[in-house]
Amino acid sequence: MALATATKRSVKQQRPSRAGDHAAWFLVLPALIPILVLSVGPLLYGIALSFTDAQSGRTAATQWVGGLNFQDLLHDTLFWDSFRIGLLWAVGVTVPQFFLALGLALLLNQNLRFRWLARALAIIPWAMPEVVVGIMWRLVYHPDAGVLNETLSDLGLGEGRDWLTGTATALLAVIVVGVWAGMPQTTVALLAGLQNTPRELHEAAAMDGAGAWRRFRTVTWPAIKPVALSITALNFIWNFNSFALVYVLTQGGPGGRTRLPMLFAYEEAFRYGQFGYAAAMGCVMVAVISVILAFYLVGRLKGGDEA
Repeated sequence: MALATATKRSVKQQRPSRAGDHAAWFLVLPALIPILVLSVGPLLYGIALSFTDAQSGRTAATQWVGGLNFQDLLHDTLFWDSFRIGLLWAVGVTVPQFFLALGLALLLNQNLRFRWLARALAIIPWAMPEVVVGIMWRLVYHPDAGVLNETLSDLGLGEGRDWLTGTATALLAVIVVGVWAGMPQTTVALLAGLQNTPRELHEAAAMDGAGAWRRFRTVTWPAIKPVALSITALNFIWNFNSFALVYVLTQGGPGGRTRLPMLFAYEEAFRYGQFGYAAAMGCVMVAVISVILAFYLVGRLKGGDEA
């Protein structure tokens, strides 16, 4: 009897009180309110807007059109072309970005002289606003006085060309800028993972006669793999949703060769005033990103179960 009474008293003591729950919600509210107002609210409003014929400068009342905007999207070849370009851009930026950042992180993890200075210089592109980065690279790519064309001319590698307006070079030129601008954050994440890897494991592998590649494959990569997968997934999402950098560089040109889905939706909304149609495009992009996130989370959960 005494044991039962003591057990009930212990359970009551461990059970959180209602006052504690209220206090916890009170502490969470300052962070929750901005998320609801600035993220969840606009998302729900955009989803609702996608089922209407909302337009700018229209005097008639907005009408509910159901899935008509989505039906039009299915037959909009320009949108699906922009979607294809967006996937090419996201993959073309994310993959080289990761490998270059991995190499730079491995280098910065070495005990080099002036390593602190190299680390500071490596994150400079990350500290620059995308608009500034775009303007700077427009000057680099300038057809007449750009640094790139001047360098190629001095090396005797051909005459200068307009990289951002050429249909064959515009997307590649923009991808190079995207890789340069986004590499620092990937480098920092991978460098943090490398620094958390115990040096004793590397020393033990070296004593066993393992070379540099084998140590990387058996020690370094398993240690940084969770960080690498996370930052790669986030980079793909960020790159697919890019807007400012490409807008400043090319505004989607030439001939739509660099028109990403976000740029296409922006033009439909603010150049042509088709708010409902642009909102439907946004819903499709949210759905695609949600599917990618679902696959990523399922993979992480399976990986955790196997571990």
